[in-house]
Amino acid sequence: PLLLCGGCLSAPAEQQTIAVASYNIKHGRGMDNRVDLARTAGVLKALDADLVALQEVDNACRRSGRIDEAAALGRLLGMPHAFGKFMDFQGGAYGMAILSKYPVDRAITHRLPDGAEPRCALEVIVRPPGAPAGMSFVCIHNDWTDEAIRGRQVRALLAALAPRKHPVILAGDFNAPRSSASMRLLAAAGWTILEKSGGEKNTFPADKPRKEIDFIVLRGFGGRTPACRVHAETAASDHRPIIAVLTLEKQAPDNK
Repeated sequence: PLLLCGGCLSAPAEQQTIAVASYNIKHGRGMDNRVDLARTAGVLKALDADLVALQEVDNACRRSGRIDEAAALGRLLGMPHAFGKFMDFQGGAYGMAILSKYPVDRAITHRLPDGAEPRCALEVIVRPPGAPAGMSFVCIHNDWTDEAIRGRQVRALLAALAPRKHPVILAGDFNAPRSSASMRLLAAAGWTILEKSGGEKNTFPADKPRKEIDFIVLRGFGGRTPACRVHAETAASDHRPIIAVLTLEKQAPDNK
């Protein structure tokens, strides 16, 4: 089983912690309206997460200097990356990305029902130490305009992930509050929406957050449910990043 704890500073020798984070980076454009990917990388370096879900990522778009942002952030942080394309945009592509300290067995783009823009979810399957059977980490960025569309997107994603027998983590910008119908669909399907600890729960806008719309959601994990926390970054994007620490109980080696 994979066991979880919140706010763990250390773990017993037979356990390993894994940190997962999510950040809507607004293609590196901060609250000062400057695109500064090095600043974005600095925020991610401070989080020091093992798996990172990134939303609003450009690949060769004019507005961000025609940079492959996922690849650039991966180089700056020394992490392999995967990119999921929403749509063509400004001569390049616009979408989402995942950075991983673990080798990626497989990256899958799940096309979701369109909203104001085309949408997808990006899944990577990884095998961190302590989870030899693998686990899925999925980046989310649901429609911002209509709750009915978000509901359709959640239902489509749940159907796509239904065959997974291993633990699954959803992380991203759900564009909906915890009490919304689309988030309740996840809870009703047996997913755990992590609570925020440390006082601040809201994630948007970054300078004076008024909305809690970024979440980490789990399925197939045992043990105690961890809290996630909001990282107090006010300038590098219009969202604040979130991070949670999970504890994986290592499985005994198979000596047969």
